[in-house]
Amino acid sequence: MNYLLPERLDRLAREYALGTMTGRAKRRFEKLLRDAPPAIHAVAAWQERFSVLAAGVPAMQPREQVWSGLEQRLFTPAKTAARGPLQWLWDLLSVRTLGSALAGIVLCVIVLRSQPGLVGLETPSETLPASYVGLLLDANGKPTVLANSRRHGRQMTVKVLQPLVVPAGKLARLWAFPANGAPFPVAVLPRLPAVKESVSFTLPDESEKLFANVGRLAVSIDDAPARPGDAPPAEFALSGHCVKLW
Repeated sequence: MNYLLPERLDRLAREYALGTMTGRAKRRFEKLLRDAPPAIHAVAAWQERFSVLAAGVPAMQPREQVWSGLEQRLFTPAKTAARGPLQWLWDLLSVRTLGSALAGIVLCVIVLRSQPGLVGLETPSETLPASYVGLLLDANGKPTVLANSRRHGRQMTVKVLQPLVVPAGKLARLWAFPANGAPFPVAVLPRLPAVKESVSFTLPDESEKLFANVGRLAVSIDDAPARPGDAPPAEFALSGHCVKLW
């Protein structure tokens, strides 16, 4: 079975990011994640969508006195009567456990009502826009920056997944490595936002012209903007694959 077919990969990535994939299917997909960069990018894209939905639900944590009061009112007599073999059942039905379960149910309902197509309850009304996507890793292999740009657009959006320190007086420069030809500087990145936030900037040309043959992106930390014909540095702060999503 070819797991990299676009529709199949998108469905598997969605299930993995949502946490509904289990057992042998999960183990097979995690093996695919180790060997296939497109699978990594597909999972990262779904995780970003779910994080946006979750961020829209405000966290509500009752005070400790509220939990204690409810437990004393509702469960203290039952706990006293149920000492012994059934104690585990009353612990399972505590207010804290039921409250956590209810919060999870509410979040799932919000997700399903707002975008039922995420889990296949209805046919999506439109397909995802064709885009170039790059997931850049640091020296330790941690995903640090997620970059994406629409195929025929001139805007690139960068989302920071892990802190990237750019010392004062220096700048972060994005490089592209085509399959055939010399690496070239794409643009100087704007000041990067906080973790989990995004920033957009204008590309020097349409994405299709810049990235059509590019298989890898990298970010260097330099003293000054690159000039045409400059060679790439020996070391990069970040590096990762550039893939087409269409």
